[in-house]
Amino acid sequence: MGVCSSTEPVGKRREESSLNDNNLQYRETFNTVIAGTLDSAIRLAAADPALVLSGISILRNQKKASSIRQQYERDGILVPPVMMISVTSRCNLACKGCYQRAQHRNRAPEMNEEALRSVVSQAAELGVSVIVFAGGEPLLRKDEILSLAKSHPAILFAAFTNGQLIDDSVADEIAGLKNIVPMLSFEGFRAETDLRRGSGVYDRLLAAGKLLNDHHSFFGISVTVTFRNIDRVLSNEFVSAMAGTGARAFVFVEYVPIEPGTDDLVLAPEQRAALSFRLQEFNRKYPALFIGFPGDEEMYGGCLAAGRGFVHVSPSGDLEPCPAAPFSDANLTKIPLIEAFRSDFLEKIRSNHNALTETNGGCALWTNRDWVQGLLAKQ
Repeated sequence: MGVCSSTEPVGKRREESSLNDNNLQYRETFNTVIAGTLDSAIRLAAADPALVLSGISILRNQKKASSIRQQYERDGILVPPVMMISVTSRCNLACKGCYQRAQHRNRAPEMNEEALRSVVSQAAELGVSVIVFAGGEPLLRKDEILSLAKSHPAILFAAFTNGQLIDDSVADEIAGLKNIVPMLSFEGFRAETDLRRGSGVYDRLLAAGKLLNDHHSFFGISVTVTFRNIDRVLSNEFVSAMAGTGARAFVFVEYVPIEPGTDDLVLAPEQRAALSFRLQEFNRKYPALFIGFPGDEEMYGGCLAAGRGFVHVSPSGDLEPCPAAPFSDANLTKIPLIEAFRSDFLEKIRSNHNALTETNGGCALWTNRDWVQGLLAKQ
């Protein structure tokens, strides 16, 4: 694997690349969306003074972090506002269509606690303001991720979890931290959720939500949206039921057919349009935040991966464009994050972002994975 050096010509080339970007406005738009989302979250948490104070601190940090990112961009280094970290590939469930299992990654050792802590600290210093913990099941490393949230109170952490490891003790620990948001993964009601995730999962998820709500934690719901379940999960019946659990954030993730033979689960174009429309309706109707992922990439001039809006770190420390694109030329256990952000590979993807708009596969990079892999082969 190779990462470009930090010599002056490279830095100058990166700076010229950024300044010649015809879609620089998207960064201001994306920062505004993040700030607006945080501001909405503060209003939703108005009944809890501790949550409000924490939210204000996070919002202030987002503005400060944005300035830091702008300074690095002037120096030719593009730092994304959002970093996703899959802290483990291990999981206590075996869900159908799981992208981690379907990718058949090389089972390199997971980053140890020291390496994980270093990555998060470097990200904070460089101006990353939102960190998403994923997996596998991130709560298999509960002590580490909660310790990281405690060490960085001005960063917003989200943990996408299957909820099966949340008991009263864990809920109490999470409640003591106001800057981490557990996102409980549903597929719909009991039938849909248990079909994909296993018998009894739905009821245990509801129990986890009740514990979080009883401990006054700000938590949310994550839903994988497929061709088959979209009508169910976009119904007022489902959203009302989930809002009734106390959830104040909803993320609807479009299904990506990483597992062979699952193309029939991909949203049709009219369903994708309906998803966007319904999320706007829900944001007006319910006291919660509703977010689509990957969202309207056309609004941002193309794909937000590879550092334009976010990057992904694999369990072993590879810096990747996104979770659905398991390709990398930089490992964070071997080089500093600032050097990894200078990756030629990521730069090549960003320079073609305008061609990576909405696809019929939920993820432009996965749909064009042969092209992505070809970029690595050319290095």
